[in-house]
Amino acid sequence: MTNSFEDFPKAKMFFIIGSNTTEAHPVAATFLKQAVQDGAQMIVVDPRYSGIAEHAQMHVPIKVGSDVAFINGLMHVLISEELYDKDYVQSCTVGFDSLKEKVLEWPPERAAEVAGVPAETIVAVARKLASVKPAMLIYTLGITEHTCGVNNVLSCANLQMLLGNVGFECGGVNPLRGQNNVQGACDMGALPNVYPGYQKVIDEAARKKFEEAWGAELSPNNGLMMPAMMDGLVDGTVKAFYVFGENLANTEPDIRHVEHCLESAEFMVCNDIFPTETTRFADVILPATAWSEDDGTFTNSERRVSRVRKAVEAPGVSKPNWWVFKEIAKRMGHDWEANSGQEIWDNEISVLAPQMVGIKFERIENDGLQWPVPDLDHPGTPYLHKEGCFTCGLGNFTPVEWTPPAEVPDEEYPLVLSTGRRLYHYHTRTQTGRCAGLNDLLGEETADISLADAAKLGISDGERVKVSSRRGEVEVRARVTKQVQEGMVWMAFHFREGCANWLTNPVYDPVSQTAEYKACSVKVEKLA
Repeated sequence: MTNSFEDFPKAKMFFIIGSNTTEAHPVAATFLKQAVQDGAQMIVVDPRYSGIAEHAQMHVPIKVGSDVAFINGLMHVLISEELYDKDYVQSCTVGFDSLKEKVLEWPPERAAEVAGVPAETIVAVARKLASVKPAMLIYTLGITEHTCGVNNVLSCANLQMLLGNVGFECGGVNPLRGQNNVQGACDMGALPNVYPGYQKVIDEAARKKFEEAWGAELSPNNGLMMPAMMDGLVDGTVKAFYVFGENLANTEPDIRHVEHCLESAEFMVCNDIFPTETTRFADVILPATAWSEDDGTFTNSERRVSRVRKAVEAPGVSKPNWWVFKEIAKRMGHDWEANSGQEIWDNEISVLAPQMVGIKFERIENDGLQWPVPDLDHPGTPYLHKEGCFTCGLGNFTPVEWTPPAEVPDEEYPLVLSTGRRLYHYHTRTQTGRCAGLNDLLGEETADISLADAAKLGISDGERVKVSSRRGEVEVRARVTKQVQEGMVWMAFHFREGCANWLTNPVYDPVSQTAEYKACSVKVEKLA
């Protein structure tokens, strides 16, 4: 997030796109709902009439995968009606002419054809956004989990810069991260192209710095992304596979293909707190401590680094993750000095990552600090790009063209499946599936379909149906609901037998290599 959760109660306007906030981020959603009760305006753009849309003044049910077209249509209105922030664009950005050339190709009428909403709605949303300043843009996986996910994110940034909403309280571009420490994992370099602090692997100076600090020779090339890793297990280019806290056998698209890849691994290690569908394929399982069983840090969506304190003793022979990695390194000839999360952070991370130099354990005893924190006297950074001062100098407009999902409906598979999370369970239920109360609240998966499609197919609410794609099929109960628009099916991936990822398409954004979980073609059949 460029901004902070503490902005939510003060914000005048929320533009939420591709985010099922009330179910995927229920705590953050409470702040949003309270802000609306206190007078803030909210526009929700999502194919589903999800829980957060019930609190919005405007819900725009665009078609799955039409985000770029829709936002280009908004920017066409803003530019053609001269509603954008001219002073901000001129002083804080570059590339406006290129952006203008592209979005003028997308009048509301053309955008409406792709997005499936009236042109008048696009005009009304653009004018509403221009009338309130600043506004907070919020998105989640409904934006990123597409073959055009990077372009979707660029479109969000383009829109907010055009409106002059970046670099101020209660503005910005704010992705709500999907897991408690996914931001922290990225910050620490758990990506194939960066070291801790987002220092590029291909940058020679950065590489030499880490080689000296770590006493090891490092590759000058970026590492593999997930699709290449999985395919490498099959063709033998990847010899060993270490799965750390991830249930790949349920979370990756096209489960049959994933299981074939895992079965093909020459040597596979799983490091986790519980047995999972993925640990079935492991040669070695390393039992890890859970979050409350050791000291460390989490970094949340707003870049806040917070202390995690040990609350209970770890069961059995489970060990902290840092200890496991250290012991493996020792057997590979490296003697790492750190003996705690605090030592790792204070003596390595805050030394090597420029954004975190000012973060030490003694400074995050209370409410943590939001990076960047460049020195020990710095109070942290509640919002980025203050008054248009971007990290790269000026904000870059990046014009993008709309592209459809990789798989679109046809006669054989006439419906679009989109996937996501439900309130009562978390991911593949590795943790929440062991809680009887949550299983009582939600004990099985459903296929959510529209009233219109249910009527066409002769399906009643609660009846069992078969949902099929080109990759597989599942049998679940139908949930007939007004939340889902005609032509769409919505499912989650929490339950093994009814997991949406038996159906999803293993195609990826060419830049981020994020899978297109949000769009594939399916058919629904009533079971006898």
